[in-house]
Amino acid sequence: MLLTIDIGNTNITLGAYNDNILSFTARLATDLNKTGDEYAVAIKDVLSLNGLDFTNIEDCIISSVVPSVANTVNNAVSKLCHIVPLNLGPGVKTGLNIKIDDPAQLGADLVAAAVSAVSEYTLPCIIIDMGTASTISVINQKGEFLGGVIAAGVRLTLKALSENTSQLPAVHIEAPDSVIGSNTADCMRSGLIYGTASMLDGLIERIETELGTNATVIATGGLSKLIIPHCKKSIIYNENLLLDGLREIYEKNN
Repeated sequence: MLLTIDIGNTNITLGAYNDNILSFTARLATDLNKTGDEYAVAIKDVLSLNGLDFTNIEDCIISSVVPSVANTVNNAVSKLCHIVPLNLGPGVKTGLNIKIDDPAQLGADLVAAAVSAVSEYTLPCIIIDMGTASTISVINQKGEFLGGVIAAGVRLTLKALSENTSQLPAVHIEAPDSVIGSNTADCMRSGLIYGTASMLDGLIERIETELGTNATVIATGGLSKLIIPHCKKSIIYNENLLLDGLREIYEKNN
C-alpha cells in the first residue's frame, strides 16, 4: 500500500492507495513544533482509525511547501514504516513540461495537482487550489505548465481583517443570505465568499482570454467547496487532486 502525504502551511493531507484505489483521506494540523515521534504516533493513529496497520504501508511519497516539517515527517514515516519516502522535488520524474521562468520555484503541491489534472481532464485547464494561499495554475493545450496566479487565501484574509482592525471580529466562514450585508459579520462574510468567488470568475475569464479558448476549470483544497458554488463559471471540484497526482508521480518513478 502506498502512503501519500501533502504538507501544506495549515494542514497535512494523507491518503493511502491500494493499487489505484484511494482507501482513505485524513488531515493533520501542520505544527512546526511537533517532533518526528509525535508525527509518527499521529500517522499510526490515523491509519488505525481507518482500519489499517502501519505494517500495510510499503512505500510513501511526500510533497511539501514547509521544508522543516517535511524533514520531520520523513523521519516519522521512516521510523514507523521502515521505508525511505520519495520526496517530490528536483530529480523526480513528473512528466510535466514546466514553462515558467524558473521551474525550481514551482511548489511541489502545484506540480502534483498539475500532473493529475493533465491525465484526468481535457486541456487546456485551470487549476484552483484554495488553502492558506489561493493559487491558480494554467496548463495549455499541449500540457505545458505556463504559470498562474497567487492571492491571499480566505482564512488569511479573515485573519488580516480581524487582527489588524479594532472593530472587525473573526467570523465563521459561510455565505450570508445576500451580497448586501446588513450587519458587520454578514458584510465580512459577503466579502470573503462572494468577493472571492467574483475574483475567481474574473481571473478565469482573463486567463481564458489570454489562452484564446475556454478551459476546463478544476478546484481543490478545503475551502474550494465553500466558494465555487457561488461562482458563475463552471468549476469541477476534485478533493483528492493532489493525492492522485502524487500517486501518478510515484508510479512514474517506480
